[in-house]
Amino acid sequence: MDVVLRAVEDGDLPVFFAQMTDPEGVWMAAFTSEDPADRGRFEAHWERIRRDPAVVTRTVVGAGGEVVGHAGAFGPPEEREVTYWIGREHWGRGVATAALRALLAEVPERPLHARAAADNAGSIRVLEKCGFVVTGTERGYANARSAEIDEVVLALRASSEGA
Repeated sequence: MDVVLRAVEDGDLPVFFAQMTDPEGVWMAAFTSEDPADRGRFEAHWERIRRDPAVVTRTVVGAGGEVVGHAGAFGPPEEREVTYWIGREHWGRGVATAALRALLAEVPERPLHARAAADNAGSIRVLEKCGFVVTGTERGYANARSAEIDEVVLALRASSEGA
């Protein structure tokens, strides 16, 4: 699957909001904002991260120029994490893997970390295809499920570092 990453534009935000309020997507992501439907909080979040020079955030554009999601990296150097959200209608087509690979080419720092709900096999598979390895599990409160759930913690290390 071919995707392109580009800077986030104002016109992308309504697509992101629709994707990030999709009930199935929210359930799978699990660790979402307290109220994904709070448009004001969503807008404030995106304004804040787009202003922060330490945050890399990109729009994922698919075939025909369609906005299919977003990907990014955030956090201090030794704890830097990747994140991505792909619209459900694009799941299972290699879009997330292609987007994450493109992001990893753009963000050379290592190590990079990632987290996923333990039952989100698709996201864990995407991360592993991109070289991340499971380093542990934790439990955390998942707003989308109103419960504490298991979370898989992964890392992508420089080729010279141990796994």
